[in-house]
Amino acid sequence: MADSKQGYVLHSYHTRYSSWGSRVALVVAYFQIPCTVKMYPLKETPAPPARLSGGLLPALQMDSEDEDSMIGESLAICEFLAEQNPGLHLWPKDVKLRARARTAAAQMHSGFSEIRSTYATNFLGKYTGKIPVSEAAAKELRKMVELWNKAREGTKKRLQELGEEDHGFLFGRFSIADAFFWPVLWRFRTYQLPLTGVSEDGLKWMEKMWNDPVMKLQAQDYFRQAQDPLTRVAKYEDIFQGNPDVEYSQFTEDWVFDPTKVQGL
Repeated sequence: MADSKQGYVLHSYHTRYSSWGSRVALVVAYFQIPCTVKMYPLKETPAPPARLSGGLLPALQMDSEDEDSMIGESLAICEFLAEQNPGLHLWPKDVKLRARARTAAAQMHSGFSEIRSTYATNFLGKYTGKIPVSEAAAKELRKMVELWNKAREGTKKRLQELGEEDHGFLFGRFSIADAFFWPVLWRFRTYQLPLTGVSEDGLKWMEKMWNDPVMKLQAQDYFRQAQDPLTRVAKYEDIFQGNPDVEYSQFTEDWVFDPTKVQGL
């Protein structure tokens, strides 16, 4: 649904496997920013054209008629969209919450390398059994949970000071920060990763994300993509193949988040 005024085009790998692309796609969808989304297989061939940010995706084409108007990197794309759509408030309105949200998004963008390298993005995959969790990964998982806890605790306090309503997302209303943690939420689900130390407010945020209508539509799209065998990437399926302690399957579309069954509580 390209807009004649803006004409944005988002080029992304199929988001069922792409944490980077799924973040931007969620921001575009949630804030209803007119944009055409074009997806490519996450395989060596056929590769996306090199003109698209050097062949690395996601890339946002600022003008559908100008293929040289490309922005790469998910965080840079989201910052551009926030700049071009100030009335949508892609970041929190309050300067303190905005600073915290930017910090959190940047931490997710550049950090947590152990989680990302060990647990490949697969929005539909389901691992059960004794999932390997190294000491380094466990440390990052605890850090992630603590980040969510502190974000919600600090946000509630700040919004009380401002006398404003708390909408339950990390920094009040949905923002780019929430979108940046969307893929890792799925990693916790896919790999049954422990949420040791998660607070009640942290769990409520997770429930808010899983039950939001826009997020549900994004999830439906991942399942729709899976209907096309050309979107399947074998190396991201059953990554623990050969480990007798781990079983692999896929979640069904009717899955519902149950905070009483969270691992690590």
